[in-house]
Amino acid sequence: MTTAPSTAAELHRRSVVADTHNDLLIAVTARPVDQWAVFFRERWLPQLHDGGVDIQVLPVFIDDEYRPEGSLRQTLRMIEAAHRLAEGNADAVRLCGDGAEVDAALDDGRIALVLALESAPGVGDDVELLETLHRLGVRIASLAHFGRTPLADGSGEDAAGSRLTRAGVEAVAEMERIGMMFDISHLGAAGVDHVLELSTKPVIATHSSARALRDHHRNLTDDQVKATAANGGVVCVNFFAPFLHEDEDGYTVDRLVDHIEHLASVAGAAHVGLGPDFVQEVMADTTRPCCAHAIIEGFRTDQFLPGLEGPAGLPLVTEALLRRGWAEPDVAGVIGGNVHRLFRAGLGRPSS
Repeated sequence: MTTAPSTAAELHRRSVVADTHNDLLIAVTARPVDQWAVFFRERWLPQLHDGGVDIQVLPVFIDDEYRPEGSLRQTLRMIEAAHRLAEGNADAVRLCGDGAEVDAALDDGRIALVLALESAPGVGDDVELLETLHRLGVRIASLAHFGRTPLADGSGEDAAGSRLTRAGVEAVAEMERIGMMFDISHLGAAGVDHVLELSTKPVIATHSSARALRDHHRNLTDDQVKATAANGGVVCVNFFAPFLHEDEDGYTVDRLVDHIEHLASVAGAAHVGLGPDFVQEVMADTTRPCCAHAIIEGFRTDQFLPGLEGPAGLPLVTEALLRRGWAEPDVAGVIGGNVHRLFRAGLGRPSS
């Protein structure tokens, strides 16, 4: 007896869905402290539930206005916000430090939250602070954003051809020692290669797409994708429309699936995930009234994939993959199963 194929809604509902990059902490911390938990509950929790999100990575990104002097203070403030929104919504979410805690949250019907550093400006070259931040719950980190840091160059500095600094090399070793997963998204091309040479543990690209389809420095080359898969890691595709296609007429869910399929053809479907980087609402929510929209790398943040403006649209990805003829187990892996496997195996696990 053969089993009838699932509908997209059924498959999405019964699968683990993981989003490895949502900057919602920026919007949370723009509110007064006593509103952090309730704002998350009223504004973001319904969207995560509508999108079927089971695992949500929360990046700690420090805006330019806090750099450099206020970087560490704002880093700590955002980490505190994550703890408070988790404590204030303990019936619905849990802040997780390892794979067992992720599984426990899912078993309880709660969303597993995982804290990540995006470029770690609060660390500077004081690598020992990574352990301090690990004690506070951070489990994933990158070393640079678009520009230069004491640890590495971001992808916007690719022309310099720089590998990691001495402190950056120390940071990779320290992260592996304490059990903090390395995020290669935003890292300069030479830095990505350097990390993949040094790493003895799987790495993750939390929000990077395929450079072969869109030649932008924020995307990964096929060689980098292959090396990440060989390392046991996962590349999570970025949904930001200008990083997927150079022409606004190409801002479609199908173009996103083109990137997913390309990454799968290079790395294998078991090494692809979703890192949406839903910036539209966060930026609209925090941009000063004087400005019509925020700008990222010269692109307006109001440029998005129709239907995928926020987490509630994630079932559209499942539907699109099934429409392309993907096997259900592979779809389930891409929308979250692969990241869940990676987190089960390595999240928060120190070197033995």
